[in-house]
Amino acid sequence: MKNAFFCLALVSGLALPGDAATAPAAGETSAGWVKSSANPVLGGGLGTCFDVAVVPEEGRYRMWFSWRPRKSVALVESADGARWSEPRIALGPNPASQWEEDINRPVVVKRGQLYHLWYTGQAAGRSRIGYATGKDGEVWARASAQPVLWPDQPWEKVAVMCPHVYWDETAGRFRMWYSGGDQYEPDAIGYATSPDGRTWTKHPENPIFRAAPGSAWERHKVTACQIVRRGDWHYMFYIGFRDEDHAQIGIARSRDGITGWLRHPANPIIRPGKDQWDHDACYKPFALFDGRQWLLWYNGRRGSVEQIGLATHPGEDLGF
Repeated sequence: MKNAFFCLALVSGLALPGDAATAPAAGETSAGWVKSSANPVLGGGLGTCFDVAVVPEEGRYRMWFSWRPRKSVALVESADGARWSEPRIALGPNPASQWEEDINRPVVVKRGQLYHLWYTGQAAGRSRIGYATGKDGEVWARASAQPVLWPDQPWEKVAVMCPHVYWDETAGRFRMWYSGGDQYEPDAIGYATSPDGRTWTKHPENPIFRAAPGSAWERHKVTACQIVRRGDWHYMFYIGFRDEDHAQIGIARSRDGITGWLRHPANPIIRPGKDQWDHDACYKPFALFDGRQWLLWYNGRRGSVEQIGLATHPGEDLGF
């Protein structure tokens, strides 16, 4: 089925990332970013698809995404980042646990021969973060019947969600950035560390990244970040909300990934397209540099429908 899907995509003429065919409408991007003309690259008949994590592996991209109709995390694969295989469920809900009736917002880290998955479990108006491991990225074993992170600080209110994690080889620990606050769109971004992926210590000065009241596009909330460490900098791709229903994507950077955040002067870098599939909001970025260009996947919303799109940026320099 996967090969048939790729053949169909080739016949239909979908643009590859970086194609000359990709050209944004005026005002939809800045700082050198370009939306793909193939957008949306995932969604349509699948129903709402959102909040992705991507791992490049053996000449392909593997994407884990939140599949709302199935209340699950699903897996798709692609040779180019724009044309994806049919989804298969990687981790489904577990109502018996009473905290993960809906599974979403994954992040996947491959370390050695083991895959690590952190995800958001939702039930009864609350969100918590769970942890699972697997040998192939398709079959997962939950590490515990309980979440590994839950809201227990005043600023976290009823929800912690949207984890982003990487393994810090120098420090010998996992580092997590997560969102906390309201259930429908959290408020700010916190930070925690763990030696084993299960036991986490929250930073004493959380949240480490807050909304900017003086900035019209992100004055309400900032959430759902991804951290990319390159050279001496930690780059944060994040969502900024001007109000509860309208969001755009920005970048900031910090030396240590905790303090001294500097926002990009051209923020927001990805903006809704008028009367397009992402007309109301651009959410949850996930970016990686492939050696030639940046690829950034995000989910866009028009009305109640969310789908996944792609944007690219030539070269490594992001223009700070």
